[in-house]
Amino acid sequence: MTDSPEPDRLRWRVLAVCLAVGFVTTLDVSIVNVALPSIEESLDAGPSQLQLIVAGYTLAFGLALVPAGRLGDAGGRRRLFIAGLVGFAVFSLASGIAPTDDLLGVARLLQGVSAGLLNPQVVGLIQQLFAGAERGRAFGLFGATIGVSTAIGPLLGGLILAIAGSADGWRWIFLVNIPVIAVLLPFAWRLVPAPTRRPGPRRLDPVGLALLAVVTVAVMLPFVTTTGRGDDPSRWWWLALGAAVGVVALLWERRYQRRTGAAVLDPDVLGLASFRNGALLGMAYFAGFTGIFLVVTLYLQDEVGYTPLQAGLVGMPFAAASGVSAWLAGRAVARLGRRLVVLGLLLVLAGMVTADTLVRTLGDEPAVIGWALAGALAVAGTGSGMVIAPNQTLALAEVPVASGGVAGSMIQVGQRIGSAVGISVILSVYYGGLAAGTDAARATGRAMLVTIGLVALALVVGLVDLRSRRAEAAPTRASAA
Repeated sequence: MTDSPEPDRLRWRVLAVCLAVGFVTTLDVSIVNVALPSIEESLDAGPSQLQLIVAGYTLAFGLALVPAGRLGDAGGRRRLFIAGLVGFAVFSLASGIAPTDDLLGVARLLQGVSAGLLNPQVVGLIQQLFAGAERGRAFGLFGATIGVSTAIGPLLGGLILAIAGSADGWRWIFLVNIPVIAVLLPFAWRLVPAPTRRPGPRRLDPVGLALLAVVTVAVMLPFVTTTGRGDDPSRWWWLALGAAVGVVALLWERRYQRRTGAAVLDPDVLGLASFRNGALLGMAYFAGFTGIFLVVTLYLQDEVGYTPLQAGLVGMPFAAASGVSAWLAGRAVARLGRRLVVLGLLLVLAGMVTADTLVRTLGDEPAVIGWALAGALAVAGTGSGMVIAPNQTLALAEVPVASGGVAGSMIQVGQRIGSAVGISVILSVYYGGLAAGTDAARATGRAMLVTIGLVALALVVGLVDLRSRRAEAAPTRASAA
């Protein structure tokens, strides 16, 4: 049963709005990458400004997720949804018309905050409106949306640049969001359900929110500010600060929960093995899966000579296969559980290992390498659709609906941190190899090995979780026998 009286048709209409929001906000993580050379030339932007334009969005996105999830769970979900949509449109406009690189960087930060307001409400609404197998199907569609938008970003960016021109075409990468939000806003106003007052504490734990914000910034900052070339090593001290504040945050949350029952991170949720394992698996997987598109795009454009549009087309089979398999996986997750995720990870690894081999052996054949990589990425995309949404469904399966928004936001924070870590390490390996005189194919292959290792780590977490679930189920089967 769901905790909502909305008719079945209305619930699926709300889901359609949520999927559109998830698509456009996740798309803006990757679509801007292919436009960086145009932005650099148009605004005379330096490396630091370009990094802020790319990484500022991700950092602000991750920073806003937890407080937005908590406020949404406390009854503000509809207001935050509408405010996030309006903010995303306004700051997309500001990004598109920015006259300087500094103003573009600021607009991207605020655009990221707006995206961070929206996404926990999407997850919270799915938790609120769907249950059981229907929830699995809904998260399956959401996972398909996230996978497709991440993979298709470079293609859409390249297509926009091809149509609008390289000089100011980058502005339309941001401006195209405005008509999309203009269409979504009236539907959201009409369809997103008004808040229902829930029993229990209404406090918001401002100290806990502030501590988690410091931890998020401290952990993400050294990764999102990396360029892979000549970075200041002192930035890694931020990780020590994040670890220290993280310990303080955990102690505070335990004490606050005992005293008020309203901690932003409910220890009962953190105590769920299914939630912890799902969050760790998602972090490791996003660290590997996101980076593959960056290194392939860099290699195909910088070394093989592909245009942004051609490089983006190579990722299309991944997007298509991911979308189809995620939809099918959403129907199967209730029956197959964690086994489905493990199978998906094995397929992703097979596709990535094949891509690595192809780059090392066919790197000097431009006419062949693109088609071959597209085939390998199709295999990886098939597996990816079996990982993202089913993992989120399983991670949130035992989480109370009243905590669905903040729990979902914590998983997304892990995904954003994973993406930042993966991109940082992959850039360092790729550019480090080139600086050492390694040819581009081998440098790309080494960077791909990093993505393979991170996905393998996600597989280990999945296998551990699968084993623990079987161990928990064994006494039940024995008593039934």
